Amino acid sequence: MLTVIPVSAADIYVSLIGSDLNTGTKENPLATLHAALRKARELRRLNDASIKEGIRIIMQAGVYELTEPIVFHPEDAGTPKSPTLITSAPNETVVLSGGINVGNWKKLNTPIAGLPKNTQGQIWVADAPTMGANTLQFRQLWVNDNKATRARDRNGDSMNRILGWDFKNQTCQIPYTKGINFSNFEGVEMTIHQWWAIANLRVKSATVQGNSVTLEFLQPESRIQSEHPWPAPWLSKETGNSAYFLSNSVQFLDEPGEWFEDLKNHKIYYWPKSAENMLTANVTVPVLETLVRVEGTIDRPIGYISFKGISFQHSSWLRPSHKGHVPHQAGMYMLDAYKLKIPGTSDKKTLENQAWVGRPPAAVEVSYANFTQFDSCRFEHLAATGLDYKKGTHNNVIKGNLFKDIGGSALLIGQFSDEATEVHIPYNPSDIRELASNEIIENNLITNVTNEDWGTVGIGAGYVNGIKILHNEINEVSYSGISMGWGWTKSSNAMKNNVISSNKIHHFGKHMYDVAGIYTLSAQPNSFITKNYIDSIYEAPYAHLPDHWFYLYTDEGSSYFTVEDNWTPSGKFLQNANGPGNKWVNNGNLVADSIKLNAGLEPKYHYLLKDKAPGLKSRKIKEDVLLQKSVIIELVFKTAGPANLAKLKTFCTENQIPANSIYAWKNRLVVYAFHPQPAALQKAIANRFTEAKVKLYHDIIYDFNRKKNCDLPLAKEWDHVILSANLVGDPMLQNEYLEHHRTQFEHWPELSKGFCNADFQQLVIYKDGPQLMLVISIPKGKALDELNPKTTENNPRVDEWNVLMKKYQEGIEGTKPGEVWVFFEK
Repeated sequence: MLTVIPVSAADIYVSLIGSDLNTGTKENPLATLHAALRKARELRRLNDASIKEGIRIIMQAGVYELTEPIVFHPEDAGTPKSPTLITSAPNETVVLSGGINVGNWKKLNTPIAGLPKNTQGQIWVADAPTMGANTLQFRQLWVNDNKATRARDRNGDSMNRILGWDFKNQTCQIPYTKGINFSNFEGVEMTIHQWWAIANLRVKSATVQGNSVTLEFLQPESRIQSEHPWPAPWLSKETGNSAYFLSNSVQFLDEPGEWFEDLKNHKIYYWPKSAENMLTANVTVPVLETLVRVEGTIDRPIGYISFKGISFQHSSWLRPSHKGHVPHQAGMYMLDAYKLKIPGTSDKKTLENQAWVGRPPAAVEVSYANFTQFDSCRFEHLAATGLDYKKGTHNNVIKGNLFKDIGGSALLIGQFSDEATEVHIPYNPSDIRELASNEIIENNLITNVTNEDWGTVGIGAGYVNGIKILHNEINEVSYSGISMGWGWTKSSNAMKNNVISSNKIHHFGKHMYDVAGIYTLSAQPNSFITKNYIDSIYEAPYAHLPDHWFYLYTDEGSSYFTVEDNWTPSGKFLQNANGPGNKWVNNGNLVADSIKLNAGLEPKYHYLLKDKAPGLKSRKIKEDVLLQKSVIIELVFKTAGPANLAKLKTFCTENQIPANSIYAWKNRLVVYAFHPQPAALQKAIANRFTEAKVKLYHDIIYDFNRKKNCDLPLAKEWDHVILSANLVGDPMLQNEYLEHHRTQFEHWPELSKGFCNADFQQLVIYKDGPQLMLVISIPKGKALDELNPKTTENNPRVDEWNVLMKKYQEGIEGTKPGEVWVFFEK
């Protein structure tokens, strides 16, 4: 699929110092991409001999401010032998910008009604740009390429919580806050956090009633927000009501880095940060919602057009300012939505809600296009979606790009729902040309995206067929890393043959939960999620359910997936209302570390990592070890038998527990794994294996770790050896045993030295009643018989310890006379 254009291709040059009256040669370049595209179109129309091997539009360095979107039509299509490439000149930076600069900043020296007192002497002011007779409205402002904050009532990560929601009257109750003038609320917006999405609501009025304030909202968002059931405002005594903040009022302009646009008086106010000099600062506001559109039709698709080394910057998005924004999921905003009085549709008998959605604009939009490429481009400082392959696209490649500082999703691909189609109706068009198929998304860095619409995603795929999402790195996202699928249905639909593999996803779930590193919906036969590395989810401060987060999440209707060999810190996965045919094999932290090392950007693309956004220092990462400790479940049968083992393997597969977690000794089977709810796992096994006594071991009485106790690195991959013994029946001796292990590191340091010398990675002892379970972890491929003698080399104290322990231990039921520790075989 790689587009290679020979040196002998026709070259058209573009330069900021050129003229659209020029010929387009290197010596006489054109001034705009629009003119270059028109020249290329004419060469194709006339079948000029110079384009036999392709056309190159070569853009020289600079920021090209667009006054309208650049549109590629079917007439601009290349061919396999004569493709079109839009590229930057070698080693030069080319920016297609949808913004304009705001200059002539002056320090504010006249009083402005409503400005907080602490702003005195701090605020700078400039005239807002005009478009004809109208003041330009915008929602983003960048100072020296850093996004400033639209003035809001709560600063930083802080948000308040609603008091209640009156669904019948479509009003919200919030706490009265001293210092806020609620009588002057024209233009104020409320951003409310609800489950997996936020909503932007324009305030119509604010009425103070004692210690509370009732907010009314403008239409259509007022009706949609109060009628739709999913996601709705969260009301909970246990985890707190939905969080919110208010924005877009001069009275909220109270800290450095905030700005406010006064549309009535045509002014912009900004409080600079300490390092910013407003006399020299580069201040940009967006004008265009879409910078580039590649538009074919179903009968005349456009193709063989590639972009290389181009930066797309400064897009706008104004729907929240004009009509509000109430998303259904993944940023798709609801045009209409409500709860059914009598649940049920032809596809889903229990469905209780209906919704019709729109799709946010993108900086670059592609429709009905084949064999196009975006290679080594940059998508930065954008308001909504970065790049969107919307409909009818095939055999396209998106590789080696940077997606950074984007308000919505970095990348969307495939049909979600047409505005006329209810979102739950399975999409399976009679004309397969409508589908997105055989696309490759690989080796892209996606970082600091979803930073305004927190419910959007890193990569979002709708109804796609044969898509491959490979070797991308995704971090600093507010919701899920990769979301694939739409429709919430087990029914047959257009999706199949999709692959998500070898991606590195980390530092996600910054704001929203009901979230995962990789999330899926609906039936997708012959689809695979393999060899991904998912780690480090943020502690979202206002999550509706603090534990409702996952590394892998196959949601409603997900069917016929193979989920295999994905490295995650633990088995915190969810299969919610799944359909048939899913296969989960070997996922979690026992997966080979080579999976971690190979995931993410391939070496050729590591240069992108210099642009990776830093993590939030103010926010903690969820600690899996507190939520999901390793546990041992022991099943004791009356008689041993291969049927028991086969049955347990089946159970483990169904519950995403690796089959190599099972160990056996005589009539006993042991599962050693990580699990978020050990007691629930024990109960599930007991319900399945009524013929066995099922014991849970999660009380750790001793824990040696090579990194902690030896200050030595851990091996990349481990094998585990599991042994069991009983403590003798004397309670006094049992207490002595526990005390020896509690103080071992202090009083018997030679034991740790011996374990370090033997290359033991970890040694953990679990206790349930008198029975002990000992897990010795050693480097993969090593044998305990080979390593264990090293514990006593020049270390007689270990022998002393072993002699001492004999008086406390005895064999479990079924051991031979004199036999103490028994080995469970993997």
